[in-house]
Amino acid sequence: MGIVVGYLATPEGRAALDAAVEEARHRHLPVVVVLSVRPDETEERRAETSTALAQVREELDALGVEHDVRMLDGGDVADDLIGTAEEVGAQLVVLGLRRRSPVGKLILGANAQRVLFDAPCPVLTVKPAG
Repeated sequence: MGIVVGYLATPEGRAALDAAVEEARHRHLPVVVVLSVRPDETEERRAETSTALAQVREELDALGVEHDVRMLDGGDVADDLIGTAEEVGAQLVVLGLRRRSPVGKLILGANAQRVLFDAPCPVLTVKPAG
């Protein structure tokens, strides 16, 4: 059991991680951080991603939050999140959403939409403050 969070080193990813930590503390569950990398990702970009995830690990250690941080090479964000949620028996999946224009609000991102429809548990969506 745990809280699965889709993470990127962006304001949306940060908001998702913060919400996941809050939920994990409230529910007394571990956080499973998932970052999907595309197969064609450059080595430089992978190194940046590894550094960002190391910082996330350090932060979660400092907060005393039980966690598992995963960098997955699947390249399909929705599949990676849904698969991880199924694997760990997640109680919740947390996603960060980008702000969109009034027209864009009618169309949810494809990955977010797939996770919302196909996740085996409730999905919490958050956006950055401001």
